[in-house]
Amino acid sequence: MVARVVTVAFDGVEARRVDVQVQLVGAAVPSFTIVGLPDKAVAESRERVRGAFAGIGLGLPPKRIIANLAPADLPKEGSHFDLAIGLVLMAALGVITPDALDGWAAIGELGLDGQIAPVGGALPAAVASSAMGLGLICPEANGPEAAWAGDVAILAPRSLIGLINHFKGSQVLRPPEPGPVRAGGVVPDLREVKGQESAKRSLEIAAAGGHNLLFVGPPGSGKSMLAQRLPGLLPPLTPAELLETSMVWSVAGLIERGALTRDRPFRSPHHSASMAALTGGGLKARPGEASLAHNGVLFLDELPEYSAQALDSLRAPLETGEIVVARANAHIRYPARFQLIAAMNPCRCGIGGGGRGACGKAPRCQRDYQNRISGPMFDRIDLTVETPPVTAADMALPPPAEGTAEAAARVAVARELQAGRAREAGLAPDQALNARASGETLDRFAAPDAPGRALLMRAGEAGGLTARGWVRTLRLARTIADLEGANGVVRRHIAEALVHRRTPVGPGTGDAVPWSGGGDPALSTARAPP
Repeated sequence: MVARVVTVAFDGVEARRVDVQVQLVGAAVPSFTIVGLPDKAVAESRERVRGAFAGIGLGLPPKRIIANLAPADLPKEGSHFDLAIGLVLMAALGVITPDALDGWAAIGELGLDGQIAPVGGALPAAVASSAMGLGLICPEANGPEAAWAGDVAILAPRSLIGLINHFKGSQVLRPPEPGPVRAGGVVPDLREVKGQESAKRSLEIAAAGGHNLLFVGPPGSGKSMLAQRLPGLLPPLTPAELLETSMVWSVAGLIERGALTRDRPFRSPHHSASMAALTGGGLKARPGEASLAHNGVLFLDELPEYSAQALDSLRAPLETGEIVVARANAHIRYPARFQLIAAMNPCRCGIGGGGRGACGKAPRCQRDYQNRISGPMFDRIDLTVETPPVTAADMALPPPAEGTAEAAARVAVARELQAGRAREAGLAPDQALNARASGETLDRFAAPDAPGRALLMRAGEAGGLTARGWVRTLRLARTIADLEGANGVVRRHIAEALVHRRTPVGPGTGDAVPWSGGGDPALSTARAPP
């Protein structure tokens, strides 16, 4: 006799169907074998199943037990296969009727006392079960999370005994309710940042268009303070974004009792983080910080202190919005459409080449320190803003008149303009932000006027822009125009965008931009202090 039930194997955030089959062979030496390319955790399921059965008073028959996980060429990882193997084995033993499992998929880890422990990935498993026309049996602790999948039947037992009683009709398991939508924590206000008006303007532009941003300045100038206030400027997650983000967090096992939040993720890994920690990987190819920041913000403080390999591993995700973890037997994809915010000191000593206590090795010290970051990585950063030291006069000023609420209102209006253009152009919602605008969209909505195009041409001909830089400058100018409520992109928008499209140190000169503007008054602020 062969009994069957469905479970899933996780391929990134996608849950792929796995059929679990159990066969009992009488005329053989008693054994319990799991086949179908299981990893160590899956192979150990036989001992957890054996112990769980003993914990509820069931014994395995003296037969050869074969559990097959099909398809056999799909790698199986994790402990969530326990429940499916245990259920199909109970069906084979006649503890429950085989047809009781029809129409169900199952995930869960078994304890030696018969309890069903929570596992990661309940939300994508429920979404996949719904797509297959099946209900999902999952641990009680995962029930509120799985219920967010919508129109799918969910059974969330606490133990095997409760599930057996449900199938026999002596107990009824009520379907779980979706978990709560938690309010986010208190976001610090921009009013707490004194001075740094140019940096605040850059932060608002970055929030409005989803642009990548780099703060450069000495210690204590407010770089981290500004970055930590960005979440307060961003709109909440849309329902589609909430589902995408929650599925990544579910696979990582970071959703507690089904509680979700509409606040955009803000991830701030330490600069000692490895490439696998940033982009994902490891023994089970778990999502990294970049994927956990999907639809949110990835903040990298002390940017040059990250390893070159770790930083360069982010170059492709910044363009494509996804990460591919290459394994010997599979390629695992995770979404990673994040906004990069970074901060760095101008040199190792932190002071840089100007002001009181300036580094005596400037500009060589600055150049050597910033050369730890590759040119292609700098090219993917839309805005670079200097944060000079905050003076005593700045600190003595009263709090600014405008704070997070006022800036967030302008950001919301600018984003609504972008969403309207996306609907007009028939674009997907995830392509609405200016930072993701295609060349065709830019030609249609961000073509500058004649003086603006002439200024942009001068910058390109002077070698200050790569092809990527040209496109990103137009995207940035479109966002600046949106913040003003302007229909078209004009010269002043291009000029401000070019000021922000600078690199921290020019080659061997200490200049802030490769192209100084050729004496153009609109770009006179693009040059760094000597």
